[in-house]
Amino acid sequence: MNITIISDVFGKENNGTTITIRRLIDGLKKRGHNVTLVSTFKTKEKGYITLERRHFGIFDNYITNKNHVELAKPDKKILTEAIKNSDIVHIVLPFKTGVLASKICKELCVPFTTAFHCQPENFSGNIGLQNLPFLNRYLYFRFKNKLYKRASRVHCPSQFIANELKKHGYKTKNYVISNGVIPIFKKMNVKKPKNLKNKFVILYVARFSKEKMHKILLKAAALSKYKENLHLIFAGCGPLKEKFKTYAKTHNVSLELNFYNKETLAKVINYSDLYVHPSEIEIEAISCLEALSCGLVPVISNSKRSATTQFALSKKNLFENRNSKDLASKIDYFIENPMEKEKLSKKYVYYSKQFSIDNSIDKMIKMFEDEINESKTSKRRK
Repeated sequence: MNITIISDVFGKENNGTTITIRRLIDGLKKRGHNVTLVSTFKTKEKGYITLERRHFGIFDNYITNKNHVELAKPDKKILTEAIKNSDIVHIVLPFKTGVLASKICKELCVPFTTAFHCQPENFSGNIGLQNLPFLNRYLYFRFKNKLYKRASRVHCPSQFIANELKKHGYKTKNYVISNGVIPIFKKMNVKKPKNLKNKFVILYVARFSKEKMHKILLKAAALSKYKENLHLIFAGCGPLKEKFKTYAKTHNVSLELNFYNKETLAKVINYSDLYVHPSEIEIEAISCLEALSCGLVPVISNSKRSATTQFALSKKNLFENRNSKDLASKIDYFIENPMEKEKLSKKYVYYSKQFSIDNSIDKMIKMFEDEINESKTSKRRK
């Protein structure tokens, strides 16, 4: 198949959307498909078409530099040229470039699928308004009205978000497909660095932003009976980095902040003792799945707005959302019960196999084929 992927966001692997797209492209190419990506990504490599980035005036520094995100500026001529010879187009995000691409697909009678990677609460959470239901309802409506009303099929990374779309009146056929874990994330024998030899290492991988709730983990570490023995690792980047440093220093919490490539991250996961995921807004949380695939036991927020709760294999793997005291008690429990943690580790290695990237790519191809076949049938009827 000639597959064209349209994404308003793509660049460094510092966000889930970029990581997901890279893995999708790699997986499709390995199966012999011809893949073209249209985004802001600048490269001479074959298969990439570059759009200019959008500018946001006085907000440009916050969006582009602090959040490390560039949004594509739609260009009808470029998009038309990319789309016209495609067997299928996959539109990743409901922003201006994706919306224009969907209209061009309709004009050219080129079949297209979409994805739902951007939870409205991610927007409202960044400005501290995630608890305003009418705002989130409006964003679901706006996304539907701008893009998804024209789509037949949507890739949903979790059953949770598929249910949310149905709840908000989306009439699409929702394909629940994990973003997929690549083989490098597996259980390995990795020794801790010497400076951490006697520390209980807690890892959290997420962008440094409000809705990811890093501060809940920082507070929990400060409340733990074993505070002096804890070492937190926050893997990622984002606008709140300096605030985390200040809080940790003020409360005497051992904290390390780093951005890792996937090879190094796999090693960090394997020498960590516990994975904590306090985020209250998640469509899937591939970072949590990567940790589970390495046998790292999680403690996850029980937020009703997060799909990550599905990964809890016992009650001890969940803590009350935004409750640092409850999280501290769960951390202390796993420190005091290493045998139970080891049993859960083995269970998680087995459990996570269902989320392999190979399974996900197979399901994505099936979705593309379903859309192409339905489009052919529709054309014959006309």
